[in-house]
Amino acid sequence: MRGLRFLVMVALLMMGVACNQGPAKAPVIGEAFAGPVTLNIRQEISLKSPTVATVKHGDRLAILQIRRRFTRVRAENGAEGWCDGEKLLTPEQMDRLQATNEVAAKLPSQGQAMVYDVLNIHTEPNRQAPSFHQLKENDKVEILGHRLAPRVPFQAAVTQQFTQPTATPAPKKRASRKEKEKAKPEALDLPPMPRPPGPPPNWLELSRRVELPDNETKPTPAPAAPAKDPAKPEPEAVRMEDWSLVRSVEGRAGWVLTRALTMTIPDEVAQYAEGHRITSWFPLGEVTTEEGAVKKHYLWTTIPRGGREFEFDGLRVFIFNARRKRYETAFRLREVKGFFPSAVHPVEVTSGKKTSTVTGFSVVLENPEGTLERRTYAFEGYRVRLLTTSPWERLADPFDVKAMRITKPFDPNAGKEKTFWERMKEKVPFLSQS
Repeated sequence: MRGLRFLVMVALLMMGVACNQGPAKAPVIGEAFAGPVTLNIRQEISLKSPTVATVKHGDRLAILQIRRRFTRVRAENGAEGWCDGEKLLTPEQMDRLQATNEVAAKLPSQGQAMVYDVLNIHTEPNRQAPSFHQLKENDKVEILGHRLAPRVPFQAAVTQQFTQPTATPAPKKRASRKEKEKAKPEALDLPPMPRPPGPPPNWLELSRRVELPDNETKPTPAPAAPAKDPAKPEPEAVRMEDWSLVRSVEGRAGWVLTRALTMTIPDEVAQYAEGHRITSWFPLGEVTTEEGAVKKHYLWTTIPRGGREFEFDGLRVFIFNARRKRYETAFRLREVKGFFPSAVHPVEVTSGKKTSTVTGFSVVLENPEGTLERRTYAFEGYRVRLLTTSPWERLADPFDVKAMRITKPFDPNAGKEKTFWERMKEKVPFLSQS
């Protein structure tokens, strides 16, 4: 009797251990991170399936299975389910996003902008790229850069990492009854094939080489234009969109559609934009009116429309005339090709033996030779004066935010006036040889 009780207890204990173990967990094939602000993990692929867990941006997920654009993942709390693979980030993308935030924190602002509606900040300049932060109405951001990107479907790196496209053979079309009957050989006695025609009587003369005179050359036939295949449609032009790299108040850096941003430059200055879009703006200084009001001077860049590789084609400096109580143009450049970054910074100018520090600014423009150069100007009172011009290069990677950082030092001799003898050497070439 005691032996029977012992066997029953051992059996119950083994059953309890087996129940606690549960089914074996699926093997992990990769690692990813949640891209959006919040990501729902569902029990099945269907959107009507119940949610088993909700993860936040940057949470680590284990990849278990890939099925087309959907990915089966396991959260850190052990919950398993399906989510959209396009909303996931690879470890490399996550590292790049963090590096972008670190570099963007040091980039010079190209002006402040505001949004009038909810706007998503994306990891890449693509509408379908994961959005990790959402701007609310009237939120303000700092403009850091601009990129022109094609409007194409977003290719999720997580899905591409575990799925390799293979050439799928086209399915064979079943032949109809009429085609089968035509394919059968006809059971008829056909007449023999006729003999081929013989050569012409003057075949020897035709085979001789005809030599042209020395002053004549055989015309070269023009290459025939390739015939267009009516069955093959012409490729459609890819639509390009303007994207801006922005930095939020919380320090998050990412890409948003440029057309959804509005520069916060005062309306009394923005009214002179002449229908052009303001791409960057900077305060240059301020003046106090007789009434005690403080008015600022401004520098801005504009472009008539988007879809350009460069950031602006016009530059303008506005000063507030305290006596006339209105804004006036102190300096203007038109029909140029300008690129980010522009910057406002102090510069040193020398007049005679006196050296002083004044407000200055730098812009990157394309010269007539097609190369880029950075021009540095001094803003002295109400006058703008060119100080120096130096070469400028952009990095090969158009999406590398480090390409927009100002790394070249300014010329320490900027602003120094040339002597009489130096000016004469420039006007009279032979004096420079003496």
